[in-house]
Amino acid sequence: MVKANIDISEMFADRQFQRGALHTRYLNEQLVRVLKTIGYDVGFQRGQGQYLFDRNDERYLDLLSGFGVFAMGRNHPVIREALKSVLDGEFANLVQLDLSTLAGILAERLIANVPYLDKVFFANSGTECVEAAIKFARGATGRPGIVYCDHAYHGLSYGSLSLTDDANFRGGFGPLLPNCTSIPFNDLEALERALATRQVAAFIVEPIQGKGVNMPSDDFLPGAAALCKRYGTLFIADEIQTGMGRTGRFLAVEHWNVEPDMVLLSKALSGGQVPVGALLTRKAIFDKIFDRMDRAVVHGSTFAKNDLAMAAGIATLEVLKSEKLIENAARSGERLQTALKAMIPKYELLKNIRGKGLMVGIEFGPPQSLTLRASWNVLETASKGLFCQLITIPLFKEHKILTQVAGHASHTIKLLPPLVITPEDCTWIETAFDQVIGASHRVPGAVWSLGKTLMDNAVRKSA
Repeated sequence: MVKANIDISEMFADRQFQRGALHTRYLNEQLVRVLKTIGYDVGFQRGQGQYLFDRNDERYLDLLSGFGVFAMGRNHPVIREALKSVLDGEFANLVQLDLSTLAGILAERLIANVPYLDKVFFANSGTECVEAAIKFARGATGRPGIVYCDHAYHGLSYGSLSLTDDANFRGGFGPLLPNCTSIPFNDLEALERALATRQVAAFIVEPIQGKGVNMPSDDFLPGAAALCKRYGTLFIADEIQTGMGRTGRFLAVEHWNVEPDMVLLSKALSGGQVPVGALLTRKAIFDKIFDRMDRAVVHGSTFAKNDLAMAAGIATLEVLKSEKLIENAARSGERLQTALKAMIPKYELLKNIRGKGLMVGIEFGPPQSLTLRASWNVLETASKGLFCQLITIPLFKEHKILTQVAGHASHTIKLLPPLVITPEDCTWIETAFDQVIGASHRVPGAVWSLGKTLMDNAVRKSA
């Protein structure tokens, strides 16, 4: 038998300059056009911790972290070695009619971090966890209704999309799942009105909303948990982005002393290497779904408990603990927020800094001075939220910092860096934002010339 010899590193090196053509021909051409338009097509070659390196070996600080996936940084050596050990071990993976040892270990360690819950269901992604949560809630309660919050993001498959309050994502894909009702975030009266029907299986909420980094009032999550208990509704915390130490606690709900009936985890749990999701829940709920031997596989996912994913999760939890990354997230996040808040009196376009740990929202808004206000209004007329691109693009091009706007048509930039960032990285961030925000207050200037280019593109796109 002739053995295949595939060198992926060599293949990558040979074809890397064709990536744009390959994606245009076989994948998403519109994404190629977006990256070229805003100048982000620098051809990243490798990643190391919190840093990315482009085709010229220029170093960038990654404050996007793959939408939170790379909380441990890219290519963490402990996680890499764990995965290599699985491959070298030649385990009997995904037998299906067998029990996964690694899945049992990872479940045990997750529950040790959330001791008021008892059982774990593994999936391949965050959106699969949301789908499972919908099924579990309806199956356990016998009720059809699911309540979610406006501005929520819970995923893009049909069930999770039905709980995602964003017309940009939902448009053209209806009808969506029935019996799903939104309430305003932070509105306990609206929640009680919805729950009082006693037809609601679950209330699902992001403790801190990812789209906008919207913070709950101090009484919202505890009040919501109390209302759910009163009306027999399950409380689901979507911690897919906020969990795993992101906010300076293992779970964001810990800041408000709330104990949900279900907790959803994904993204960072993967170690940035192998997709994985986990639904943690109470035994009473779990046992109503898997209630007989003939229903032992009533819900599942073919690849969910694969050994590579389980090993990635085990190694991630070990890194989180041994390197004290939750403590670093709390410390670094407090430093960044303090430094950014100190800039508010200096810059009239800068309105608010909010977040917990290393999940930080930087909000901009209309200025008072006439010249700046006129320029702001022109941009807003062309495309709502366009101003933030006048911050993110110079951050990328001039300061080698990768970040993102916190949602469609948003005026908030979200920082979601790896939890391994250093004090030197914080200085890099603070200096860059100070300079770029300062430049945005000079009209005319290079930043507003960029704004005119973006505005012209927006007008052409809408024409």
